[in-house]
Amino acid sequence: MQRRTFLAAAGSAVATWAVSSDKPVNVVLIYADDLGYGDLGCYGGPLKTPHIDSLARDGVRFTNYYSANPVCSPSRASLLTGRYPTRVGVPKVFFPQDTTGLNKDEQTLADLLKARGYKTKCVGKWHLGSTPEYLPTRRGFDSYFGIPYSNDMTPRLLLKDEEVVQQTADLESLTQRYTEAAVSFIDSSAKSGPFFLYFPHTYPHIPLGASKRFRGKSSQGIYGDVLEELDWSVGEVLAALKRNGVEGNTLVLFSSDNGPWYQGSPGRLRGRKGSTLEGGVREPFLARLPGRIPKSRVVTGIASALDVVPTVSKLAGASLPSKPVDGIDIWPMLSGRVDGMEREALLYFDNVNLQCARWKNWKLHVARYTSQVYSPAPAAGRVNLPLDPPELYNLQVDADESYDVAAENPEIVKEIRARIDKLIPTFPDDIRKAWTDTLAKGTAVTPAGQFPRAGKRGA
Repeated sequence: MQRRTFLAAAGSAVATWAVSSDKPVNVVLIYADDLGYGDLGCYGGPLKTPHIDSLARDGVRFTNYYSANPVCSPSRASLLTGRYPTRVGVPKVFFPQDTTGLNKDEQTLADLLKARGYKTKCVGKWHLGSTPEYLPTRRGFDSYFGIPYSNDMTPRLLLKDEEVVQQTADLESLTQRYTEAAVSFIDSSAKSGPFFLYFPHTYPHIPLGASKRFRGKSSQGIYGDVLEELDWSVGEVLAALKRNGVEGNTLVLFSSDNGPWYQGSPGRLRGRKGSTLEGGVREPFLARLPGRIPKSRVVTGIASALDVVPTVSKLAGASLPSKPVDGIDIWPMLSGRVDGMEREALLYFDNVNLQCARWKNWKLHVARYTSQVYSPAPAAGRVNLPLDPPELYNLQVDADESYDVAAENPEIVKEIRARIDKLIPTFPDDIRKAWTDTLAKGTAVTPAGQFPRAGKRGA
């Protein structure tokens, strides 16, 4: 079955759903940076996050939701396009000196909603290109306020639309200033038609900064202070929706781009930011839409950042992108009709390299780098090698990928490999070549869970 055919079939079962409302639904998408799966109170974490937790109480909480990549720029590219980052020209992180960004022929969620009559604003970290032609104001957003990349990059410019308003953004006041801009947008837009607020926070990406009001107040050091201030920010946004009388007609989504870096908790999961182990890509995902999304519901079915564009577009009555999306419309999961949906295998890329695929409860590791990211690499460099043999994990009972069951399930391994072989030809030339090059490399037999090493195949 071809990719387009599969996606059409996957969506046919839910094509008839409709949301009855006299007004188009507003959309608020709040996105943390480097937040761990195990940080939030509603996910069993130690931090005080009552406002974020209220989204789980008043809406749904997903336990198998995935970012499309374990690092910043690629994950954001997928969130806003519904397509794998390896399709849209964003396989790796952008830096201030880069002169490229998200492919100009890609449509963002803001493009789609703006065409539907929505007011659109981005507040926070963009990281999809920092030269003028790639900034949010050229990608469907009416206005922008934030740092165009990560806060550990220099110069740490704070922009309003395309103008620099602070040469070196003050980290301690950043969350406060972001929140003021977000609330102001809600206040000015709530009475005049539908709006889309994309609020990608800078934190808890390092270096960490908190205002005096929150500094030293948590029981978990500066990381806890930062998260508690971010939670306050979410509370301010929710209060603005209520104050303006649009709480009942606004879809609020909360998630993060990838797993925690040096601080923060991935919960039970193995791996952190920069890894295609679960801790690098499985993220909190919360959704609230009063009266249409059930309260206090936990969804165990698989969902992805790739699903945001097709789901929100359908909800808003907007068109899908002209290019086929990789995500599916998960409204039936959000609305409580089903707990899970049939979908094609989810692929896990690191840079241009395919490393894993998840299908149903199974995750197959087919390739891995020879060393950990953000650590000293061997003299030969960090290389992606095929795993010999591949590793298979049943995530339903082994979320931390501790017990390889490939030998006991050869048919599952074969099935997932066949799905990979079907999907890879649909990607651009450089991605197909990277996969072919990986498969051509020799790898010594690698015990489960270890880094592979170059050698004669099967040795």
